Amino acid sequence: MAHGHKSNEKVVYVGDSRVKRSNHPNIPPDYTSFPGKSEAFIPNFLLKEWMVGCVVLVGFLVWTIAEPAPLGYPADPTNAAFIPMPDWYFLFLYQFLKYPYVSQDYILLGTLGVPGVMFGALMLAPFLDTGKERRFYRRPIASSLMFLSLIACIYLTIVSWDHYQHTLEANGQIPEHHEREEKAREAAEAGEERPNYTKPAPVASLVDADDPAMEIAKQANCVSCHAADLKGQGSVPALTGIGDRLDKDQLVDVITNGRGGMPQFKDQLSAEEIDQLATWLSKQKVAAE
Repeated sequence: MAHGHKSNEKVVYVGDSRVKRSNHPNIPPDYTSFPGKSEAFIPNFLLKEWMVGCVVLVGFLVWTIAEPAPLGYPADPTNAAFIPMPDWYFLFLYQFLKYPYVSQDYILLGTLGVPGVMFGALMLAPFLDTGKERRFYRRPIASSLMFLSLIACIYLTIVSWDHYQHTLEANGQIPEHHEREEKAREAAEAGEERPNYTKPAPVASLVDADDPAMEIAKQANCVSCHAADLKGQGSVPALTGIGDRLDKDQLVDVITNGRGGMPQFKDQLSAEEIDQLATWLSKQKVAAE
């Protein structure tokens, strides 16, 4: 009996089962028998991964060119009150480097040693953990290290941010980006133009330099920090133009109780002298020139 396209095909039956006998060895089929399900890693799979990676990289570059990341505010070396902080995803490492055994004399251990061991262990993990079990509760060592690292990163991030907030509160500081957002919001509500911080600030001069309050400022030794013309020096801000930033009541409070790095003068000046000095300083405005 013949089957197939060839009429002269010889058919060999096995017993009475009428099953066609195969002369092919009993080996599993290659990946071509399962299109779309499996393929050779080299070069087929690897080449497609490279092509997808190139497309993603080109798309990412186009995105960064079209929407560049915003730059931070210009650095001010005279602002000694500024607290530098990294981006949130580096806060855990920033806090980690504050501890004594990974900083100062051990800075190489903190910056190269510990991160090198961590990233090295991550790269060697496939070679060190060769077990076939993939359920995390059946892999106690790998799972414990993963959870420990995750908890450490979260804890260090929270501690770093909490310390930053307490430092701002203790110094009476407001972050610069918060101040700019508030001024921009106030300008928008008033229908005014948004403040442009790229323009150089006008240089203010003393208003009523012969006022008796100037002698009070010299008596309080203000000129030793803010300079003889009160235009500031080094990290100490200028008092010229301070009337544009603070009103009289705020100035009275600053002079009386101090603020930031400025000492308090309630024990050196009388209430009348503080009031007279604050009144004069409130007149120090750029528009008043």
